[in-house]
Amino acid sequence: MFHELIFWIVDTVGVLGYPGIVLLMALESSFFPFPSEVVIIPAGYLAHQGGMSLPLVIIMGILGSLIGALVNYAIAITLGRAALLKWGKWIFLPEQKFQRVEKFFQRHGEIGTFIGRLIPVVRQYISFPAGLAHMSLARFTFFTGLGAGLWVTILAYIGYFVGDNEELVAQWSKTALFWVVVGCGALLIGYWKLRKNG
Repeated sequence: MFHELIFWIVDTVGVLGYPGIVLLMALESSFFPFPSEVVIIPAGYLAHQGGMSLPLVIIMGILGSLIGALVNYAIAITLGRAALLKWGKWIFLPEQKFQRVEKFFQRHGEIGTFIGRLIPVVRQYISFPAGLAHMSLARFTFFTGLGAGLWVTILAYIGYFVGDNEELVAQWSKTALFWVVVGCGALLIGYWKLRKNG
């Protein structure tokens, strides 16, 4: 069933074009558990073939990510913590996972929003604690767009350069994720040292 979903995603990007990227990235950024790789990498490959514009693929990917994140942010503000804990399992957010994300956000604030957008699984849920904390909408949008923009750009370029080679796509995606996680760790350490010395 999951493979059928992947094929549907790829077909949707090909048929709907840029609106399809926005729609699917909005879903991916909210609480539907499918990887952004299956949206942006094929779109990057289509750009390489001349069927799309690479800058527009990146912009539409960021826009979709922002829309999905803002939906979760609004849900958190509207429903509150008790409702999210009660109903979270229906949107793939069990209590234990929610508490981990919430703790991560409480420790690192805005930088948590930026880093959260780069980490699989966390990226779908980091908006909830931001909404519960009533984080400034402007700051939330900025740090979400920054994190999503970095990840979408990486995926788009992977699709652009090796999108026709499934083996290389998998290899480059894993390598990119590894270095992104390493970079996030280094950023957190630097942030923690600055806060400690400040």
